Amino acid sequence: MAPVTFSFLLRFFGVGSEADSETPETETLRRIAARLEQLPAERARFLAAFAYVLARVAHADLRITETETRAMEQAVADVAGLAPEETALAVEIAKSQARLLGGTENYVVTREFRRLSEREERVKLIECLYAVAAADGQISSLESSEIARISEELGFLPTEALAIRAPWRAKLAELQGLAKKDG
Repeated sequence: MAPVTFSFLLRFFGVGSEADSETPETETLRRIAARLEQLPAERARFLAAFAYVLARVAHADLRITETETRAMEQAVADVAGLAPEETALAVEIAKSQARLLGGTENYVVTREFRRLSEREERVKLIECLYAVAAADGQISSLESSEIARISEELGFLPTEALAIRAPWRAKLAELQGLAKKDG
């Protein structure tokens, strides 16, 4: 396979075209999507953003566990239908970018996902975020807060975000503490 050049990436993402002139491009999306170049450009960008946002939540507590990684791979596989090695690669790149760039890319990538997705896909992302956060048995308050921020960035009202969160209540660390005190 020929090496991917920066000019190829710019063409791949349509940078400079009228359709994408108002869309902020990020290095994070470019790196992940370049590895998924066999897919149509919009689909690759969608998956790159999806994987990155998953990694954003997994890294909220400054560590990404193996169980969180497996949950991320499952979520990406379910959404993308990629081969296992492609899924693992997309997740590894997303994790690396989340660790390296963290706060500097978070909002931009999430906003790009919002632009690329339909409402049902954004709901699915939030559900997957809870699955990743709960993969190690408990959703920490840091992870829960990060998901709330992402929900807001994706355009969900607080009541909508709480409705999506409802099935995960038993895994929320702050509510587990309350249950122990009441018991």
